[in-house]
Amino acid sequence: MAASIKSRLLNKSKTEGLAFNQVLQQYAMERFLYRLSESRHADSFYLKGALLFWVWNLAGRRTTMDIALLGFLDNSLELIRKTFSEICTLSVIDDGLHFDEDTLRSQRIKEDADYEGVRVLFRAQLDTAQVTMQIDIGFGDSIGQKACKRDFPALLDLPVPRLQCYPVETVIAEKFEAMVKLELLNSRMKDFYDI
Repeated sequence: MAASIKSRLLNKSKTEGLAFNQVLQQYAMERFLYRLSESRHADSFYLKGALLFWVWNLAGRRTTMDIALLGFLDNSLELIRKTFSEICTLSVIDDGLHFDEDTLRSQRIKEDADYEGVRVLFRAQLDTAQVTMQIDIGFGDSIGQKACKRDFPALLDLPVPRLQCYPVETVIAEKFEAMVKLELLNSRMKDFYDI
């Protein structure tokens, strides 16, 4: 199964003129999100960041190599590690991917003075191809409006992840806040691009 899916992703990358590693990374993130959506932890995390542009099906969406989530659970490194280990090993329909819980590690990150989060890193494997997974989790953000469940599009004909997602209004408000608050010090050009 893994070799067949890898071949299909390679064909997709050629057809769409994209680098295979980019398509592989997108597929691995999608299938991890599917596991999250099927787990008992689904409502403990809201999808945010650049992957929302895929959910909103916006043309010209920028690529990303990581998953950004807002967490609604205790941010202890041990609890996060256990939670993600459980998600990685969840039994789902065969999608060819193996998420290696033995490589899983969690560490503190500090995006700015107001925000401390957790970064989760681990490896995934599809046939002989390796993928590095990075998931950044923020805690304590107010999302303003109520989040809603949305479908994350699947690259292949597999079940889609259905996740709690940040509302578009909150995403725009946060990006404007970063632009105004940091002014010329803002090194996050992605905020300007996204708006």
